[in-house]
Amino acid sequence: MSDSPYETLRIEYHDKVARLIMNRPEKLNSFDRVLRREMMDAVNALNGDPRLRVIVLTGEGRAFSAGADLGEGFAGNPEDRGPSTEHLLKSEYKPSVMGISESSKLWIAEVRGAAAGIGSAYMMACDLVVMAEDAYLYQAFAAIGLIPDGGATWQLLRAVGRKRALEIILGGERIGAERCRELGLCNRVVAPGEETEVALQWARELAAKAPLAVQFSKKALALASENSLAEMITQEAAMQSICIGSEDAQEGVAAFFEKRDPEFLGR
Repeated sequence: MSDSPYETLRIEYHDKVARLIMNRPEKLNSFDRVLRREMMDAVNALNGDPRLRVIVLTGEGRAFSAGADLGEGFAGNPEDRGPSTEHLLKSEYKPSVMGISESSKLWIAEVRGAAAGIGSAYMMACDLVVMAEDAYLYQAFAAIGLIPDGGATWQLLRAVGRKRALEIILGGERIGAERCRELGLCNRVVAPGEETEVALQWARELAAKAPLAVQFSKKALALASENSLAEMITQEAAMQSICIGSEDAQEGVAAFFEKRDPEFLGR
């Protein structure tokens, strides 16, 4: 089922899964003012939809996203570009990137073609990534005298380490799908044309998991990157206390002994 209240986005609904499609194929799904603002609204709406458990983010046509629309970004007075860019990064990109990263739901990036510039930040903000064999991540910033933004430096550092991240950033390297998998930047690499089917099937499987367990698994991993082992044992204990007292935990145990698939309700 498809629904489209937006100019630059399309949304498909598949039971507990939604597929959010950036829809500027003629511009390789580069971000202009409209897409930036519609992405904020759509991410917020999908995160708040109680029917949904997993969202797949992808792009229409030949690319996931070619990044920012440079025709828009370099228009106007050069003296105004710095403050203007800083403002839109904080007010228009940051809310949707953080909405994906901090969501209690799972987000899966379905990538074909380029995930470049700010587009790569959206890909890396997703919890899981499926890439077509001919897809690639591209940090194009250094070639035009810029640095990665949208949290891309944070994501790269944690995924590949400081030295490799700096090499990727300064070298302007196109990182193919298989190399992305080796570096921990994606989970699954599939034949071109199969990425949608694989991403949706994976999303359906994950949508059947216990929502509280998914939510706290994401939260625990986020906390683990910033805290000590001792602190994480304490944090995990607190979250486990909530999970083990839930109806879903009771259902999971009952289903195990009754040799059937559990039906988790998120409570």
